[in-house]
Amino acid sequence: MNRATELFPRLHRPEGGEALRFGARALSYRELAAAAAGVAERIGSARRVAVWATSELETCVAVFGALATGAAVVPVNPKIGQRELAHVLGDSEPELLLAAPGFEAPGELGEVPVHEVDLAPGAGPLPPEPDEEAPALIVYTSGTTGPPKGVVLPRRAIRANLDALAEAWEWTERDVLVHALPLFHVHGLILGTLGPVRLGGTAHHLGRFSSRAVAEELAGSATMLFGVPTMYHRLADDAERDPELAAAVGRARLLVSGSAALPAVEHERIERLTGQRVVERYGMSETIMNSGVRAGGDRRPGYVGLPFDGVEIKLVDEAGATIEVSDDETVGEILVRGRNLFTGYLNRPDATADAFADGWFRTGDVATRAPDGYLRIVGRKATDIIKSGGYKIGAGEIENALLEHPAVAEVAVTGSPDPDLGERIVAWVVPAAPVADEEATARELAGHVAGLLTPHKRPREVRFVESLPRNEMGKVMKKALNG
Repeated sequence: MNRATELFPRLHRPEGGEALRFGARALSYRELAAAAAGVAERIGSARRVAVWATSELETCVAVFGALATGAAVVPVNPKIGQRELAHVLGDSEPELLLAAPGFEAPGELGEVPVHEVDLAPGAGPLPPEPDEEAPALIVYTSGTTGPPKGVVLPRRAIRANLDALAEAWEWTERDVLVHALPLFHVHGLILGTLGPVRLGGTAHHLGRFSSRAVAEELAGSATMLFGVPTMYHRLADDAERDPELAAAVGRARLLVSGSAALPAVEHERIERLTGQRVVERYGMSETIMNSGVRAGGDRRPGYVGLPFDGVEIKLVDEAGATIEVSDDETVGEILVRGRNLFTGYLNRPDATADAFADGWFRTGDVATRAPDGYLRIVGRKATDIIKSGGYKIGAGEIENALLEHPAVAEVAVTGSPDPDLGERIVAWVVPAAPVADEEATARELAGHVAGLLTPHKRPREVRFVESLPRNEMGKVMKKALNG
């Protein structure tokens, strides 16, 4: 079988070469295949397996071993709260939980048996390749509109999407990817861990992010970095102070940012300091990756490029009609179809049906499309489109404008009910320095937006805060601000 049919070809025919590294600990392809075979033997006929997804080699071995058997893997955030853990376990009903040695089982685990994963080799080879439509992962959403939903991703979606990324980013077995992303999300697990192994390359996980550790990797064998905007912000800050660090980052073949929009100001800082322009991409749990800037494409700030191979994207208006214009101004909801899609929400046929329209998945994200087809995400339909004074305004555009002002360190823009405008634009600003006169600074920031964009997009209210609420991936939780 070749790469077109096997999910991880090199594990079935392992040769030398490093597959995974976590700090000083590493596994070659032979060692990873043997250890995964050992886990597969322990799993046996179990069809659904939870993995306590700490950032360790044992987590990766658990995932590869479970996938080899055809079991569906349920990655569990090790910092998960009691109520959410009870929901995830009750909903997914795993037959077994795999964890690294030293795991302390929480009470919510109930009767679920636990197997502590070691790296001992199995007695035989990996099992034969499962069917491509078999569930591979059940990834739980963040639960912003109710209890988290289990997104069922088939092997087909992972295989097709990783191959599309490889083509778009010229990603090969010669690349060494470095990252510090959590292993319970699509970004860190599928892209950052399954991706390199599918391609026969190498992944170096830092455990915890630090600019110094990234620089050391990129000064060595690493060629690619996957990160989120918070990481790139810290990297730029440290590069400002350390020219050697900046030079090391500049050696990367590709810097990729995702999980949230990277502000234009950070794009420009990183280019100025390192000579590198960051590639952005757009995806979500239900679709893996939808679009992205190609390795040889125009890396312009604020845009997530063109649809990946095998992915179709269209924008629709509020009535569901397709938006045909590509003027970079008309806002529409993103609908997606392709082999990258999930098969449904676990135990939620109602939610699955609601998420689709004539075979297209309704993402809930809204965007504009430029004349060359590049997409620009302006936010979530539910929280980032502000209807003010008869206009539909994307919060992301205002946030990027505000971040260009030296007084602003971080910002989130929301809509608040207004009897005259329908909604008024509210900017939640983390100031770059203490603000002596909040009223004067608020007027200055509103004028700054009006001058860069248009007057109707200016904030009607500016609230200064010490920090913005964020989830593990660095996304601002706007419902917490409005709440």
